[in-house]
Amino acid sequence: MKKKLFYYLFAVLCTATLFTSCSDDDDNGKNNDDQTEVTDISGNYKGNLVVSINGSAADPVSQVISIAKSGDQTSQVILSLKKFSFAGQLVGDIEVPCTVEEKDGVQSFSGQKDLKFTTEFGQMLGTLPTSVSGTVRDGKVSMKIGVTVAALGQTVDVAFEGDKMSGNESGEAKILSFTFDASVESNAVVSSDPVINEENATITFEVKNASADDLKKLVPTVVVSAKATVTPDSETEIDFSSGSVVFTVVAENGSSREYTASISGRTSVVNYDFETWVSESHKPTLGTALAYDIPEGWRTSNPGIVEMKGMVGEKPWSVLKITDSDRNSSAAQIQTIDSNGKSILGFKIPKVTAGSLFLGYWKTNAKNTLNSTKFGVEYNNSLGKPVSVKGWYKYESGKDYYTCEAPYMDNCPSAKKVDGAEYVDEYSIKVALYTTDAFDNSGYTDCLTGEEGELNFYTSSRVVGKGGVEGGSTDGQWKEFTITLDYGDKEFDPNQKYRFAIVCSSSKDGDKFWGSPGSKLLVDDIEVIYKK
Repeated sequence: MKKKLFYYLFAVLCTATLFTSCSDDDDNGKNNDDQTEVTDISGNYKGNLVVSINGSAADPVSQVISIAKSGDQTSQVILSLKKFSFAGQLVGDIEVPCTVEEKDGVQSFSGQKDLKFTTEFGQMLGTLPTSVSGTVRDGKVSMKIGVTVAALGQTVDVAFEGDKMSGNESGEAKILSFTFDASVESNAVVSSDPVINEENATITFEVKNASADDLKKLVPTVVVSAKATVTPDSETEIDFSSGSVVFTVVAENGSSREYTASISGRTSVVNYDFETWVSESHKPTLGTALAYDIPEGWRTSNPGIVEMKGMVGEKPWSVLKITDSDRNSSAAQIQTIDSNGKSILGFKIPKVTAGSLFLGYWKTNAKNTLNSTKFGVEYNNSLGKPVSVKGWYKYESGKDYYTCEAPYMDNCPSAKKVDGAEYVDEYSIKVALYTTDAFDNSGYTDCLTGEEGELNFYTSSRVVGKGGVEGGSTDGQWKEFTITLDYGDKEFDPNQKYRFAIVCSSSKDGDKFWGSPGSKLLVDDIEVIYKK
């Protein structure tokens, strides 16, 4: 017999023994008519059951035993357990008559019986000699059961300790919350908040691409109903490498409910930490090439600053690297600048130039500057479907706000300063996945841009999924953002070519040349989450 089956058979054996060995229907539990009346011990007893095989003890299992008088005599009781489960196996309802004796304020019972057992697989275990002894003292029950299995050379010992319940205990056995604390290192592989389905008693969550070893060390925090307990314990390492784990909640009155917590999907994560910056140069239409730094993998609006420097003089870069003590790392600072607003040699310089940091490319279009930013890089379909973008940001609005009238292709050199609560600059972070027919090494082909209408990377009919956040000043504090891509009625097709864009702007209406010079958006640790 295989060892695993052997242990299972004895788990079932011990369970049945606990409740049937107290009495033999024909031989044990005799009640003499002249027997002295004993203290009534009827009631429900809640405690722990421990099974040991050859001295090796299993973990305690919470159980409730019900004792009820059999007729009018307190010396005769019915010992019962409803819907009993042990070691994950449902045994059923068990009811056993027992005889009670009392001495010096202690009620005791004992007995022995040869029991026949059959597993749930229909295998006969034979008839096994079983002995039981127990006491009740001041509302506390203590039992010991012994089973001899001569054929297998095994001794099974069962111990039960429990307290009599008042009858007013709560019967609620619910998981109220199930979370993974991000500060616990082993929880770093969890990529979504767990969702509890109370109707189906399920809990689902997603994880990043993780090894089996990573999944063996997840530490959930489980909050249950008042005075209830949960197994496995909250805030302990749980092995999710098989994909799911059953959590059993036992109410104060002993009733229980099982919840199945399972991994519903796996995600990939691409992180942009803005620690690595590289040098890039741009040669303007007029003048010599200038170099500046950009975050690795990103593009910026700095080429536009290079284009203007020869005509309006020195200006600060629209995107630059900064070190922030609160983040204890490098971050990207995106800022809106006052670019003077002039018309020189047929070139129109805007009054307000919003800084932008984006995934994509730059190709100067002096007549239509909004077409210079080519948003979107080639998307790797093997990563799966992009579902969300997370990161950290800090924002400070500039003082004076400027607007201008359309058409915006004229770059609005004559923008006007305006006042009012509605004219306070705000940042924007937008994300879009859109279809494309071609890729090339330059990245310029078939890209969407900042223009209005069908060419806009956010409003074009080619956009499959999109999302964004925007807002005002954060009062000097870093805040976390999460953007969930909305696919509407469109489907992600792994066989389709896509471009993927993230665009961070220091002025949300910068594409209209509106905004406040001096507005600053800082971003750090941007993550893109993909689901397979």
